[in-house]
Amino acid sequence: MRADPLICIVTGEPSGDLLGARLMAALSRATRGRARFMGVGGESMQAEGLDSLADLSEFAVMGFVEVLPKAARILRRVREIADTIAEARPDVLITVDSWGFTGRLNRAVRARDLGIPQIHYVAPMVWAWKERRAEGVAATVDHLLCLLPNEPPYFERHGLPCTHVGHPVVEGGAGRGDAAAFRAAHGIPATAPVLCVLPGSRRTETGRLLPVFADALKRLRERFPDLHVVAPTVATVAADVERAARTWPVPAVVVRGEAARYDAFAAADAAMAASGTVGLELALAGVPHLIAYKVSAFSAWLARRLLKIRYVNLVNLTLDRAVVPELLQEACTGPALAAMVERLMTDDALRTVQRTAFAEATHQLAGGPGSPSDRAAQVVLKCLGLEETVP
Repeated sequence: MRADPLICIVTGEPSGDLLGARLMAALSRATRGRARFMGVGGESMQAEGLDSLADLSEFAVMGFVEVLPKAARILRRVREIADTIAEARPDVLITVDSWGFTGRLNRAVRARDLGIPQIHYVAPMVWAWKERRAEGVAATVDHLLCLLPNEPPYFERHGLPCTHVGHPVVEGGAGRGDAAAFRAAHGIPATAPVLCVLPGSRRTETGRLLPVFADALKRLRERFPDLHVVAPTVATVAADVERAARTWPVPAVVVRGEAARYDAFAAADAAMAASGTVGLELALAGVPHLIAYKVSAFSAWLARRLLKIRYVNLVNLTLDRAVVPELLQEACTGPALAAMVERLMTDDALRTVQRTAFAEATHQLAGGPGSPSDRAAQVVLKCLGLEETVP
């Protein structure tokens, strides 16, 4: 084993990029800066020193039907990335989330017989649908890092070593934004109502949600004449969000980067967001919010037949009750979103109920004392025989 291990870390979507970046930082701390990185990631992982082998937007696709037009190109890129990994011969491959993409990459790397540990971070949601996928995951990787405490048994029964590390989002700064500084920097009056708008990190999401969000904003302007909007976004969809924001009927600020996003959360009175990890960040920040989502009609039909869960939002799933309103598919309309946002901004009892539940859910998701990313880093280093370097 090299004293300066080469760690290949790959994700296929912005939420995985955030988790991957935190794991990279933890690995750097644990190895006292000796770890080197290669792989695929976005803005956050690149900020930790990754020179990405591909643009994350190539893989950030959601939905059963939506992925089909890009399937051939994605499979070609999987082969190319696997070839690059084989040439570089890293000490370990860590894939983060996006199992549709990263699972294929793991299989391609395994087929090249490199003899390196393959670790996957974020268990595929076999408890939500298609439980038989657990056996395929067990045959593909050597260790699974799980975010939720209920996940390991699904995979361990197939012989896959698993570690519940907790959800790394809880260690971030989502609850430590600077509201006053953000409002001052963007000319937002201290008393003006602010709505945080998060239409997703994939173009398939923003394409469907931006028109609905725009309709909701038009209606909300009538109720809140001095409303301001803040729209944190990521590189994969920034151009689309910025273009849409220029047409919104209320003053809008589009920002990028983790620090700006958290400051925007602090300044916001409420939020409407696409389903995803950002919902947990909003919960950590104590921002009352709703979750919205739309996919193709066929994808929605198929999901309803396959999914075994009552909710899609992680807070609701963790608590097993409907704390965060979920306006999905046919329910995701401008009038419905506007009506719920109005309640979230004016109903003090509802706001208190949400915030109390947010604290309960995030405590459960923390996975115990210490940092989830540091726990994940310890597992990686143990697989490499380097656990003694962890402080």
